[in-house]
Amino acid sequence: MEIWPGKDHPLGAHADGQGTNFALFSDGAQAVQLCLFDDAGAETRLPLTEVDGYVWHGYVPGVGAGQHYGYRVDGPWEPANGLRFNVNKLLLDPYARAVSGNIVWGQPMYAYDFAQPLTRNDEDSAAHSYRSVVVPDGFDWTDAHGRADAHPDVPYHQSVIYEAHVKGLTALHPDVPEHQRGTYAGVGHPAVVAHLKNLGVTAVELMPVHQFVQDNALEVKGLRNYWGYNTIGFFAPHNEYASSSDPCGQVREFKEMVKELHANGLEVILDVVYNHTAEGNHLGPTLSFRGIDNDAYYRLIEGEPEHYLDYTGTGNSFNVREPHALQLIMDSLRYWVTEMHVDGFRFDLAATLAREFYDVDKLSTFFEMVQQDPVVSQVKLIAEPWDLGPGGYQVGNFPPQWTEWNGKFRDTVRDFWRGEPATLGEFATRLTGSSDLYGHSGRRPVASINFVTAHDGFTLADLVSYNNKHNEANGEDNRDGESHNRSWNFGVEGPADDAGINVLRARQQRNFLTTLLLSQGVPMILHGDELGRTQNGNNNAYAQDSPLTWINWAAADTELVDFVSRLGRLRAAHPVFRRRRFFSGRPVDRGDDAELPDIVWLRPDSAAMTAADWDNAMGRSVGVYLNGDGIPDCDARGQAVVDDSFLMLFNASEDGVNFTLPSAEYAQRWVVEIHTDGPIASHFGAGDVVPVASRSALILRAIHGR
Repeated sequence: MEIWPGKDHPLGAHADGQGTNFALFSDGAQAVQLCLFDDAGAETRLPLTEVDGYVWHGYVPGVGAGQHYGYRVDGPWEPANGLRFNVNKLLLDPYARAVSGNIVWGQPMYAYDFAQPLTRNDEDSAAHSYRSVVVPDGFDWTDAHGRADAHPDVPYHQSVIYEAHVKGLTALHPDVPEHQRGTYAGVGHPAVVAHLKNLGVTAVELMPVHQFVQDNALEVKGLRNYWGYNTIGFFAPHNEYASSSDPCGQVREFKEMVKELHANGLEVILDVVYNHTAEGNHLGPTLSFRGIDNDAYYRLIEGEPEHYLDYTGTGNSFNVREPHALQLIMDSLRYWVTEMHVDGFRFDLAATLAREFYDVDKLSTFFEMVQQDPVVSQVKLIAEPWDLGPGGYQVGNFPPQWTEWNGKFRDTVRDFWRGEPATLGEFATRLTGSSDLYGHSGRRPVASINFVTAHDGFTLADLVSYNNKHNEANGEDNRDGESHNRSWNFGVEGPADDAGINVLRARQQRNFLTTLLLSQGVPMILHGDELGRTQNGNNNAYAQDSPLTWINWAAADTELVDFVSRLGRLRAAHPVFRRRRFFSGRPVDRGDDAELPDIVWLRPDSAAMTAADWDNAMGRSVGVYLNGDGIPDCDARGQAVVDDSFLMLFNASEDGVNFTLPSAEYAQRWVVEIHTDGPIASHFGAGDVVPVASRSALILRAIHGR
């Protein structure tokens, strides 16, 4: 088999119809072999002798799409110096756009000897590891009417995000064909799309879909890495989520999913894990990066390069200080936007990517690269603004271009509704967009991605049903997972036979969802929360790939689905709930004698809240008037945005509270839009006394005139 010099760019494997160019970066290698595999698994090794700028490259005529391949990289075995080359290990191409096979765990997958970790192990890993696959270029992005696919480009202030797991979303969906359940095709199925649109969702945020590894430690326990935060291939869609066994078909199926979601106005956001890889610490396997160029791709401990800096709790941290490692991240991001047409990214443990040296630095090279990139800078960028390293909690500190998972919103809203003291003031701040976190840097309310629940932690149903975590199924004696959940079970741990408790739990779920969907900022719903999904109290279900974590569509709480749908329609119809700027508290001239501020906080007796009211640690009830004439925004045509005004009444106390509605200058009549406690009178007049049940919320819309 011939091999020609080829080119040093682009990195990865690229077929042109006549052959394929292969290019691999390694600045410490002494030799690199390209390994091609036929259908029977027989291996042909071709030396790459051309090296330019530490990129080893070659062009193989006659090789095209569907070719399985890998690399063997030779060089020094000196773990004490951070060098871990071992030519006997087949390595996955970091730029592979598809991956075939699975890992068979055992000694061959490790570059060192189990008995002597500093001694090289020369057992060949090829029969036990993944293979990279050459993928064809091109895809028909047009629909049946010849219309080209386009990014929905939904503005942040109009966005509602739905965090979903590809498999868990449809593994049990009765309307999805069995062979498509738990796959990319399942996510794009009309029944799933219709459900999302009914909720008012505008974007699906998929938990990790980059090729990830099933951990040996979990497989030994009979468990699996369900969440997928264990990436090994940053360009390849995870092969287990495809209904097709053909690796090239996996890529095509992912694109078909994106195309279908886009056709229905839904964006696709990927949860990406660039902070670490699946190779773990110094005792981990050699799958790709470690064997290609260990000290280039990973942060090693200064003065002790045998070991890895670990800001992530997974054993290693990706080396964003190294230009080629940083290039890989940026190339991957651009690829998913330009070739796979995704609309944004949520960066797992994003603080790690900002550690160019040791401290989290919002002026780091990574942020500069994203800022100036003509492709990546134009999509949605969402940070999980923390990691496990020193100073890692960075909520509110990311650059202006970024939005953030607002962990303080989650904690405050949970505490308020379970009746914790001294939460009223912060609850008001979170409800109005968290200006304390984002206003100082020129950001707006949409910088806050609001959530009450996410994949990591209790589901919404479990949040109101369990005081304690129940993670025994994870095999760690219930030591894993967060112990301080800010949850409340209403007196019974787990399922309750008491009808009264179940009524309270259902009301509390509606309270959380109402707060979430009607707060300023961008709401994110955890998949299945609208259906009443439970994980039986497991708040760290990362290893539970089973009906425990899959959505049980047959047991859906249809009343809750309808309630969330109503909230979604209310938010979409009324821009006062999704302002692009923070409230000012200044009076607004609406053309009559009344000049009310854009927001007014009210006591139950309808008097304005005072400093003493806010400082009252036992305060549990508050009303907030949102002035529809006080929205300082313009629409796409430059016209002023004007909306109805609303009165939101929140009562988190254990007793019912009588709220006196404000005077006629606010409104002469009020219409009930949302009531979390169930049926109530449909309308009220100015000055009426309205009973708001314990632990409930009431949303009223103003009607002017008689």
